[in-house]
Amino acid sequence: MVLKFINKMVFLSSTVVGTLGNMSVSVNYMFSWWGSPEKKPIHLILIHLAFTNIILLLTKGLPKIIAAFGLRNFLDDIGCKIIVYLERLARGLSICTSSLLTVVQAIIISPRASGWRRLRSKSAWYILPFFLFFWMLNALISMNLIYSITSTGLNISQHKNGGNYCYFTLESQQIKWIGLLLMVLRDGVFQGAMGGASGYMVFLLHKHHQHVLYLQNSKLLYRTPPELRAAQSVLLLMLCFTFFYWTDCAFSLILNLSSRDNAWMVNTRQLLTLGYATFSPLVLIHRDGLLNECWHAQMEKLRKYVSQLYIQ
Repeated sequence: MVLKFINKMVFLSSTVVGTLGNMSVSVNYMFSWWGSPEKKPIHLILIHLAFTNIILLLTKGLPKIIAAFGLRNFLDDIGCKIIVYLERLARGLSICTSSLLTVVQAIIISPRASGWRRLRSKSAWYILPFFLFFWMLNALISMNLIYSITSTGLNISQHKNGGNYCYFTLESQQIKWIGLLLMVLRDGVFQGAMGGASGYMVFLLHKHHQHVLYLQNSKLLYRTPPELRAAQSVLLLMLCFTFFYWTDCAFSLILNLSSRDNAWMVNTRQLLTLGYATFSPLVLIHRDGLLNECWHAQMEKLRKYVSQLYIQ
């Protein structure tokens, strides 16, 4: 009973904290986007990533919370298809958007003599076709779920799996392997791009660190540019993504090879699925000081409002 209660609370807190965190990140970068004369592509990508995380948390987290509390199944076949389809779509979008974020940040901090530097001068709106491509790609890859998902139609306590409203029906092996191949190919390509861009940023940050040490030895003052601080935040995000992605894969492989169900491993894997969507906004809030910025902005508005009332 104690473990079940802890499981419920962990799912509930992960979903609530992650959703609120992603909402605060998206709202903050929206204001930064519209209020700044220079439209930064990184802000647009982070808004899209936060929106993707919210979809994943709501489609994955809320049904698990409702199932954990033993409530009656409220999803019919159409509802199950929509929920599971959006969950798979959001996971794919998260991978693609995280990869794009890393590549764009690597271009931003690349040296002036580099050929990649030319792309930095382009308008931030050139990012939008990439989003359209990501949605179309992942929508097609997840299409097979529409035909292989159905509702249990039972009370949770009556269903043998005890934790799902929806389950997979048998599908043709050909469609199954085509879908699996496309997912592996997508993950391999985008994670390869993510790894290459991350390695390039680590190399540039190492060179910057050596330069800072030289200036310190020369007793010269030097401040880290905002682009490099942003690159450090992106690298931390990618480290977070890599940890949750590969740990999730490892647990999934172990569960598929296991001959018996392990409730602890199943619950852990489900939490790992939500891990990146939950912790990535917290990383941004901590690294970029978003809460402090929002607090100071609101206090400044309040001060101006009080001043106007005093003058009147």
